Amino acid sequence: MHAWLCTNPTGVDALAWTELPTPTPKAGEVLIEIKAASLNFPDLLIVQNKYQMKPPLPFVPGSEYAGTVVAVGDGVKHLQVGQSVACLSGTGGFGTHTLAPAALCMPLPAGFPAVDAAAFIMIYATSHHALVDRAQLKAGETVLVLGAAGGVGTAAIQIAKAMGARVIAAASSDEKCALCTSIGADATINYSKENLRDAIKALTDGKGPDVIYDPVGGDFAEPAFRSIAWRGRYLVVGFASGPIPALPFNLALLKGASIVGVFWGDFAKREPQANAAMMAELAQWYGQGKIKPVIDRTMPMAELPQAYAHMGSRGVMGKLVMVNG
Repeated sequence: MHAWLCTNPTGVDALAWTELPTPTPKAGEVLIEIKAASLNFPDLLIVQNKYQMKPPLPFVPGSEYAGTVVAVGDGVKHLQVGQSVACLSGTGGFGTHTLAPAALCMPLPAGFPAVDAAAFIMIYATSHHALVDRAQLKAGETVLVLGAAGGVGTAAIQIAKAMGARVIAAASSDEKCALCTSIGADATINYSKENLRDAIKALTDGKGPDVIYDPVGGDFAEPAFRSIAWRGRYLVVGFASGPIPALPFNLALLKGASIVGVFWGDFAKREPQANAAMMAELAQWYGQGKIKPVIDRTMPMAELPQAYAHMGSRGVMGKLVMVNG
């Protein structure tokens, strides 16, 4: 097998395409032949030693991937050789094969292509957990999605629409706003051109959004929170812009608003049954055509450094997926 090996997490330049012995699955594991693996923001942080999870060295990055089970370890009952699966294990995806914990593998129904499957779990699980569980979103409410053209942003638009909400998508270019409209956003804000607070006020008749979905952090967090509706819920999803914002607590008091943390990874570990039920619902929604990952482009696995550069340029709309063969 081959994989992009990180021996020293100093950045993308430290990755090397390396031939490795194909491993044998231990108890509770499966060996997956990888067909596709998506590039996520944590995959950039982990090779720079900036992610909260610090895998032992050397490691193969690539948190999310899909492929075919080619061997199963002892005790694995729900997966068979030849079965198509998607997995989000944190590492291992950027190669031709990987070992994965069988418990983390999502069996794929027929007609679920590997490229979509590799781009599915992280963004839809995060957005469903955020909007359904943490925000308790109701039909008819208004959701503001920041960074709306990215992976989790596009997933949030689709899920909010599937739940009967009105969606305002905020993004940094007219092209990104057009993408958001094409997947169901009711209104858009280009925050590189428009004043965010003025635009929110105009689009909500001064009421403000009931739910704000924020995977970006940085400079837009405070103006967005100042615009929130009475009893609004501000979802803290991530900090793709870099800086972690500090919000004055009096703003929460004045609006009767909640600042709600969203950490899907720990939810999945602490509440596995609830997570499994959620994933089953998401697979059903995919089958019904309610949700479908937006794929920015696919690239050969050998071009991973170029894919990282494209992601770093902030030009990605939806998800970037690496493919083998």
